Amino acid sequence: LANAANRTRTARQVMERVAGVDKDAWLPGLASRKFRSGAPQAAASQVVNGEKTPGKVAIFSTCYINYNEPGIGLDLLKILDHNDIPYVIVDKEQCCGMPKLELGDLESVERSWRANMPVLAKYAKAGWAIVSAIPSCTLMFKQEIPLLMPDNADAKAVQDAMWDPFEYLMARKRDGLLKTEFAQPLGNVSYQIPCHGRVQNIGKKTEEMFKLIGQTVELQLHTVERCSGHAGTYGVKTPYHPVAMKIGKPVFKSMAKDDPDFISSDCALAGHHIAQGMAQLGTPAKALRHPLSLVRMAYGLD
Repeated sequence: LANAANRTRTARQVMERVAGVDKDAWLPGLASRKFRSGAPQAAASQVVNGEKTPGKVAIFSTCYINYNEPGIGLDLLKILDHNDIPYVIVDKEQCCGMPKLELGDLESVERSWRANMPVLAKYAKAGWAIVSAIPSCTLMFKQEIPLLMPDNADAKAVQDAMWDPFEYLMARKRDGLLKTEFAQPLGNVSYQIPCHGRVQNIGKKTEEMFKLIGQTVELQLHTVERCSGHAGTYGVKTPYHPVAMKIGKPVFKSMAKDDPDFISSDCALAGHHIAQGMAQLGTPAKALRHPLSLVRMAYGLD
């Protein structure tokens, strides 16, 4: 019902007046089943630690994947299962706090990390790699919370255990523990590196994965390393949405290069923002897929 209402012009006009959400901005729908309640248990696998990587993964779901696009999380689980990496979903979680940090609401940020730190630190100290598939959430635990809590041992433990999914997968590749037999060609892919991925200083790990796939099956990659303009919640607010679209215009144009079969970004919100911008320029994307979804497809997994 909420999704149907949000697709009507009247509801969007009301939302603009009441909540300040621009009536023309793309908004995510609500999933009919949450990721945390729908995620399957991992297949029984032996824990195989690598020189660089723990051999077991604890998934921090994130609000967006849990409530809006659980398919991204399910594709991550498929990839882990395919590579014989046991995983668990963390016992409980709250928002990482990044949306509130961007607004300067440090009291809400503190409530979030006080709820999350004891849970995540338990996994970190037990030797789990903690993986989050949303770059903003990963960055929050890798950088922002340790800056806010410089003397907190739990924050340090979580920081050391936190991985971007492609940082983890490419480290498994260096350990000789990643399967590199790909089955399905992906054609032309336009990929955007999001800002909260770049600032992690881990290198272009998603791009490395795409290039690895391209050694086996057809994949022509076009990488765009520039801000999409979305800027978290600012990109949907009435005063800023037109500015967000203007900032993103060079990205929209570049992503349309070579008539891609897929456009993709590690930041799901940036991906949808780019797709909306491309459509407004008259070059709509054939298909928007998260990089994890494209890797799952390349492996030939259902």
